[in-house]
Amino acid sequence: MKKALLIALKDLKLAFRDRAGLLLTLAAPFFLILGLGFVTGRLSGAAGGIEGIRVVLVNRDGAQLGNALVSVFRSADLADLMAPTETDDPLLARQQVDEDQAVAAVIIPAGFTASIIPAAGATAVEALPVVSIEVYANPTSPTSAGVVEAIVARFIGQVEVGQTAGRVAVTQMLGRGLIGPQDAAKVGLQIAEQQVSSGQNAAPITVRTAVNEDTGIKFDPLAYMAPGMALMFLMFAAALGGRSLLIERTQGTLPRLLVSPTTTAQVLAGKTAGCYLTGVAQMLILIVSSALLYGLRWGGWPAVLALVLAAAAAATGWGMLITALARTPGQVMSAGSVVTLLFGILGGSFLNLDAMPVWFRAASKITPNAWGLDGFTTLSLGGGLADIGVPVAALVAMGLALFGIALIILTRRGIAEP
Repeated sequence: MKKALLIALKDLKLAFRDRAGLLLTLAAPFFLILGLGFVTGRLSGAAGGIEGIRVVLVNRDGAQLGNALVSVFRSADLADLMAPTETDDPLLARQQVDEDQAVAAVIIPAGFTASIIPAAGATAVEALPVVSIEVYANPTSPTSAGVVEAIVARFIGQVEVGQTAGRVAVTQMLGRGLIGPQDAAKVGLQIAEQQVSSGQNAAPITVRTAVNEDTGIKFDPLAYMAPGMALMFLMFAAALGGRSLLIERTQGTLPRLLVSPTTTAQVLAGKTAGCYLTGVAQMLILIVSSALLYGLRWGGWPAVLALVLAAAAAATGWGMLITALARTPGQVMSAGSVVTLLFGILGGSFLNLDAMPVWFRAASKITPNAWGLDGFTTLSLGGGLADIGVPVAALVAMGLALFGIALIILTRRGIAEP
C-alpha cells in the first residue's frame, strides 16, 4: 500500500511539473470558464446573462397594432430584458444601431395596422397589401438581436393567428346563415380587434429563471456550464494520466521498477491512484477558483467533495481502459481526445440534455459527464448529499467496473514486457 501511494504521489508531482499538461488540463478549462463568466455577465456584476437589451422603436403606424407592439417591448414582463427607447426617425434609429448604441431597431411603417385589420366597410381582406415591420439588427450582437427578432416574430405570429381565426369564424357564420354577406367585413373586424386586444398585454415570450420550489434558490446558468467544462477536461486529464504508464513502459523504466520488490498490482494501483489524484486536484482547483471569482454556488462542500471523488473515479476508469486498449502513448492521446469530445457532446457539456430525445439521454448515461452534471445541478439548486446518492453510486460503480476491465487487459498483455 505504501509503495502504491509513493508511486501515486510521484505521478502527481510530475503532472503538476508538466507545463504542457497543466496548460491542457488546468489552464484551458479555467480560461474557458473565465470566458463563460463574460458571456453570462458574471464578471460585469450582472445577476443573470442577457439583460437590458437596447432596442430603438420607431412607430410610424400610430394605430392599434403598432401601439400594441410598442406596449409589448415596454411591458412589465420584459422590463429586465429590454431597455427600449423611441424615435420618429428611422434613419436615426439605424444610425444608433450602426454606432453600437443599440443592438436593434424595430421600425413599424405607416399603414401596418390597416394592412392587417381592414377598415369598416372593406370586403376583401386578402387583397390588401401587407406592410412589413423592419428589424434592423447589429451584427456584432447576434444573440441580443436574435431576442428582439424573436419578440417581433412572436407578435406577428399572434396577429396572424387572430387574422386566421377571424376568417374561419366569418366563413362558418356565413355557411350557417348566422350573418349576411354584407356583415362579413364588420364581424371579421370585430373578431380581429378582440384577438389583438386580448394579446397585446401578454408578452410574446416568457423570460424566466428556474427556481427550486422547495428552497427558493434560483438556478445559475453558469452553475451548469462550469461543471460541464470541468468534467470534460477531467476526462482528458484521466487519459493523459494513463498515458504515463505506456511512456514508462516504452522508456524501460516500468520493467526496471518491477524488478524491485514491487508487484504488478502495486504499480498499477499506484499509477491509477496518481491519475485519480490529479483529476481530483484539477476539479477542486477549478471549483474553488470559480467560487472565489464568481461567487458561484456549488453546494455544500461535503456533497461537492463526494461528487468530485466519484466523478474522478469514473473518469480514471475510462482513462485506464483507453490506456489498456492502446499500444502507444500517441494512441492514448488521440483516442483520449476523441473520447473527451464525444463524451462532452453526449454527456451534456455542450448541450442541454433535457431538450434532447429520450434515446440520446439514455445513451448519455455511459459518460461520467451526464452523471456528474446531474449531481452538480442538483447541488446548485439546494440539494444535499442525500439527493446525489444515485449519481455518486453510478460514478463509483462505473469507475470500479472500468478499472477491473482495464486491469484484466493490462495483465494479459504483460504490462512489464517492453
